[in-house]
Amino acid sequence: MQPFEEMVTIGTVVKPQGRKGEVLTAPLSDRPDRFPTLRKAYVAGPRGSAREITVTSCWPHKGRFVLKIDGIDSIDAAETLRGLDIRIGEDALDALPAGSYYHHQLLGLEVREPDGGLMGKAADILETGGGAAVLVVRGREGEVLVPLAEDFVRGVDVARGLIVARRPELVDAEG
Repeated sequence: MQPFEEMVTIGTVVKPQGRKGEVLTAPLSDRPDRFPTLRKAYVAGPRGSAREITVTSCWPHKGRFVLKIDGIDSIDAAETLRGLDIRIGEDALDALPAGSYYHHQLLGLEVREPDGGLMGKAADILETGGGAAVLVVRGREGEVLVPLAEDFVRGVDVARGLIVARRPELVDAEG
């Protein structure tokens, strides 16, 4: 089984919901539709291990989901899950088209310019609400924001841990 810290977080338990052990869950997935069909997931167990949970039912509630988990049958039992991440293994993710990547696959990769110069490491991805998300690269020169668009990202090799990207040019607003 994949280590818990390497699994993909799809939600967080917000609080107990109801009196029979249900939990209110905030979705963190780009596919909230995965919750109504979710049957197996994981929460943190002892010493950072993965503890499997079985979801027996799920329903939407005010932009979130209420999950009924097998063996969690009281408010007190549900309270033990408060604040825990709900994760799935990478094998449970849908395959993406060639040239597309899940955000978690890019984080931590080394980012180099086309000439081979080191820009830094992919530290975060910002959703701008506009077209392309933005890759936050942290390196010796501080942070560089690189749009996740073809004009800037020239190649991704997850297996080699490498992103080749062009540094955005600064525009002089006074010119």
